Amino acid sequence: MKLSSQIKPISYLKAHAAEIVRNLSGQSDPLIITQNGEAKVVVQDIESYEQTHETMALLKILALGMRQIEEGKVQPAGDVVQRLRERNKIR
Repeated sequence: MKLSSQIKPISYLKAHAAEIVRNLSGQSDPLIITQNGEAKVVVQDIESYEQTHETMALLKILALGMRQIEEGKVQPAGDVVQRLRERNKIR
């Protein structure tokens, strides 16, 4: 992804809003809008936005799992299955 071609000033956004929306549809590269020479806003299509949020959610789950492993809050799956089998025999 080469972002340098996707950087536009806010005046470009104002003058070409409909065209930008048309072009972003189905495009994975976001558009970076600058104001006074500074990057201020990222515009992207909804599919890319949703995919980014799904990826972030999965990364958070992974980080939580890693933290639980480091803290010793996990048990081997075999031990858990064995305890469940034993519990079901008693009932």
